[in-house]
Amino acid sequence: MDGVDEGWKGEVAPNPHPVQVEQKGKEIAVPEEHDSMDVMEEDNKRHLNVVFIGHVDAGKSTIGGQILFLSNQVDDRTIQKYEKEAKDKSRESWYMAYIMDTNEEERVKGITVEVGRAHFETETTRFTILDAPGHKSYVPNMISGASQADIGVLVISARKGEFETGYEKGGQTREHVQLAKTLGVSKLLVVVNKMDDPTVNWSKERYDEIESKMIPFLKSSGYNVKKDVQFLPISGLLGVNMKTKLDRNICPWWNGSCLFEALDAIEGPPRDPKGPFRMPIIDKFKDMGTVVMGKVESGSICESESLIVMPNKASVKVLAIFIDDNRVKRAGPGENLRVRLSGIEEEDILSGFVLSSIAKPIVAVTEFIAQLVFLESLDNAIFTAGYKAVLHIHSVVEECEIVELLQQIDPKTRKPMKKKVLFVKNGAIVVCRIQVNNLICIEKFSDFAQLGRFTLRTEGKTVAVGKVTDLPSIGRA
Repeated sequence: MDGVDEGWKGEVAPNPHPVQVEQKGKEIAVPEEHDSMDVMEEDNKRHLNVVFIGHVDAGKSTIGGQILFLSNQVDDRTIQKYEKEAKDKSRESWYMAYIMDTNEEERVKGITVEVGRAHFETETTRFTILDAPGHKSYVPNMISGASQADIGVLVISARKGEFETGYEKGGQTREHVQLAKTLGVSKLLVVVNKMDDPTVNWSKERYDEIESKMIPFLKSSGYNVKKDVQFLPISGLLGVNMKTKLDRNICPWWNGSCLFEALDAIEGPPRDPKGPFRMPIIDKFKDMGTVVMGKVESGSICESESLIVMPNKASVKVLAIFIDDNRVKRAGPGENLRVRLSGIEEEDILSGFVLSSIAKPIVAVTEFIAQLVFLESLDNAIFTAGYKAVLHIHSVVEECEIVELLQQIDPKTRKPMKKKVLFVKNGAIVVCRIQVNNLICIEKFSDFAQLGRFTLRTEGKTVAVGKVTDLPSIGRA
């Protein structure tokens, strides 16, 4: 998309379709000779959302910017402008990050605040990059990025001292990995960045040290390291081992794939285009009607179809569907959409509402049964009934209370323990009843994993991760 066809062969191929080429804040309209609806109909490339996660300053935005540059989404002139801007702020090495970090606060502080979005393509796949903030004050933003992601790229800085800071207790590398797993990012590329740094100089020892420390931790977070995790060394600033394989003269010991090859080869999650339609709404605005944004988690959507917005049960009609800036007649699961609706006002929609099929609407509940894992990283915390926290489940953010601890699960056998449970410590797994003040739309994890997994946070820390195991029968009606 974005006017680039097979964009990573070194130059932009002539594009047969009139689409809008988006270049950071500038839109260049291409003459519309045909109906742009045909564009997506013929495009059989799969679509994946990739979230870049990791500690602040690991180089996530720089890698995102470099990917866009290497796949011809940004021209040299724009890069030169960013280079000058970064130099003027005495931040020479940040210019690639400016492609992803477009607002002034991000550029001045040098940290990503919002979840940046951008698109690029390889031979077989259309990717949406979600550049999540690494700074701990912005973890809720990172959660909203990861909850839309299909695969994750965990960026780790190889620079002396930086890996250690991100990995130690309280470092964002640990928290992000645990969150990514809970939020459904099942495949992970672990990218060891800044290998060109003078303190590293493409050292195999340093790379192996990082890999050996990360593997046990990834395993304890629930990743199958052999099947679902891949490590590779890169330099985001110089673009080394990203689009083309690593030169033996620079790094004689690496003979694995480069980043683009690894992304292309990764398996996306299974999806059901024929399932009941579910699209959690992450944003809404007015534009010739009410427009909602979100990612399709299940089912398909067609123009002029009738759907329902839950939990307020508003019947709506689909007027138009957009993928990026292209209008399409229909879209399937995994796509990020903007959908124009009639029958509802923008002020009657909140993020966390779900656009769903009328025949099988999503349930709305104020309480549910869940299996929770209290994270190890908390110091001497004790949890009892009455514990309050903030629930993050798909695009819902709601205050909640654990009203009853039902049973504790033995972590070794994964079976319920006999004794009655009154309180648990960090690291424990429990089945409990959770209540929220407002109606929320959720699903059982076994039915829709993406709409049934959640995190609990309090005072800026993630305290527990969990999955919905049962819903009250009233909610199903």
